[in-house]
Order: sequence, then structure tokens, then C-alpha cells
Amino acid sequence: MGFLDNSGDIILDAVLTDLGRKRLSEGNGKFRVAKFAFGDDEIDYGLYEKNNPSGSAYYDIAILQTPVFEAFTNNMSSMKSRLLSYTENDLLYLPVIKHYNEGDSKFASSQSPSLASYIVLVDETTVNALTTDNNSLDDGIMNGFRPDLGSQFLRCDQGLDTTELSNEDFINPVLLETQYFVQLDNRLGFFTAPLTGRKRTAAEGGSSFQPTSIDDDDVATYIFTDTDEANVVTRLAPGDASAIAGPRGTRISLKVASSLELKTSTYLFGQLGSPGTADIVSGTKTLAAADYQFIDSVLRISGVSTGYTLDIPIRFVKKTT
Repeated sequence: MGFLDNSGDIILDAVLTDLGRKRLSEGNGKFRVAKFAFGDDEIDYGLYEKNNPSGSAYYDIAILQTPVFEAFTNNMSSMKSRLLSYTENDLLYLPVIKHYNEGDSKFASSQSPSLASYIVLVDETTVNALTTDNNSLDDGIMNGFRPDLGSQFLRCDQGLDTTELSNEDFINPVLLETQYFVQLDNRLGFFTAPLTGRKRTAAEGGSSFQPTSIDDDDVATYIFTDTDEANVVTRLAPGDASAIAGPRGTRISLKVASSLELKTSTYLFGQLGSPGTADIVSGTKTLAAADYQFIDSVLRISGVSTGYTLDIPIRFVKKTT
């Protein structure tokens, strides 16, 4: 990633995505640019200076001359927030997606040092090192070996995060997110449905999802909607407990499972991982720092309609000694 000098002109730098280049390389004459997105994550609009002594032509000069990101094709490193167009001219607030850091969806903040991330235990040996019944784990620690056991899961809420509007109000339908892209490194893990009600038996196992696509960087993309029977995306009722302060939209809930590669091998931990730096504690049991390796990654949640993106840190942990 680099910056382009924008000191003299307004620059729009555009490139094809990895998928776009693949389609172009097929050379069958059918390639057409059907979808595109704009972003301005690097721009600080606080630089707008309406009292500039040189006059109105200079109010936005600092913004126009800000160096812009060089366009790049890696979909996990590209635009965090996309530019949108709304026909309504009375929108005072735009929706966001926030992690719900409460109850069974809390981060592993009770660890020392505190972690603003989830810990995913990748195999049975690692799970057994931290629990006596294979499903009772502390906040923020997921059973990646058997996601259907235990109660920890990821939960994020969408809506208008402002106290200027009551959380008893209904969100404007234009701002309601009903569909999400969720991305994760396919070498490391995949997603399963959150469990509500009783736990599944060992024979039933968990309900996992198949990715819609996997790119050349091994990033898997999943699509979830509020009409799926999986109950991953649900509507938040006015007044529901939520990370959103104002009118609520939808909630997305998922569990993270470890990949077969992480369960059965230490290869990726040797290539991408690091040795433990602090003990992991769950209940009365401890996994010493010297006894495990971990891989830090992120999962990305993006609203299909609004383009708002949230990255959630994930730490995959494997007991090695």
C-alpha cells in the first residue's frame, strides 16, 4: 500500500479486484465492469476550514491536497467504509455496526493482559486443557473443535449509535441492513450457527456454512440475510439490549470453528503463528504461555447495503506441549 501525491490535482486511482483481473484474463470478450465502489478512508474532513483568510476557494484546499491511498486489490485490506448516495436529504445520522461486548459474546477481556479479541481453541487437546466438561469456558473463549458445545459466540449490532434519537424508535427502512458479507481466512476457520435453546448432542454436531467464494488469498466470503433459516441475522426490537444507543436495526450472531488444518497439524502455526506470551485462564484451569502457539487474524463483517465494515480480532490457539 502507498500514497499518491495529490498536491496539485484531484486524483482518482482505480484498479480491478483480484476477481476482476481473473475474469479479464479469461479473454472471452465477456468481461464488463458491472460493479464498483468508491472510498475515502484516508481523508480527514475535519480539515475543512470555513474561516480561511484567503477566501472560500481555500476552505477545502487542505482536503483536496491530502495524499490519497494508492488503489490495491487485496479485499481484506481495501476500503473500510464505502461512499454511498442517498436520495433522502433529511438523514442526520448514518448506521454503524458495533460489537456487542456483553454476556456470551464478550471478548476475552478477563485474561491478563486483557484481550479485545476472541480466543478460538482449535483442537480437543487444547479444549481439554482449559475445561473439565468440554463446554464450560470463560468469556471470549470459543470451542473451535466442537462449536456446538459451549455458549460463547460473536454478536454484532447494526443501527444508529446516537443518544439524540430514542432506542424505542424504529430505524428508517432505508438505513436497515438486512444482508451481510462476512470474511475469514479459509485456512484458519469457518463459521457455524449460534445455538439458541438446548445444546445439540454430540451426534448432531454443529450447523456449518459454505462460503460463497474463496479468493486467491484464501479469504472466504459468506453471505447471510435476515431471511435465512440459520437465524444468523435477526431483527432487533426497539428497546432491546444492544451495543447501539439509538434506533436498532439487525443483529448478526456467529460461532467460529477451527479448520481441519489447524486441528490436525502445527504447520500453519509454524508459518504464521507465535509462541504464547501469557497464560490463558478458564475457571480453575490454566494453559501456560510456554505450552501453546497462536495465530492472530481478523474476521470482517460488512453491510451489503451501507458498506459499513467492522473488523473483529480472532486468536487461534493450539496446545503444543
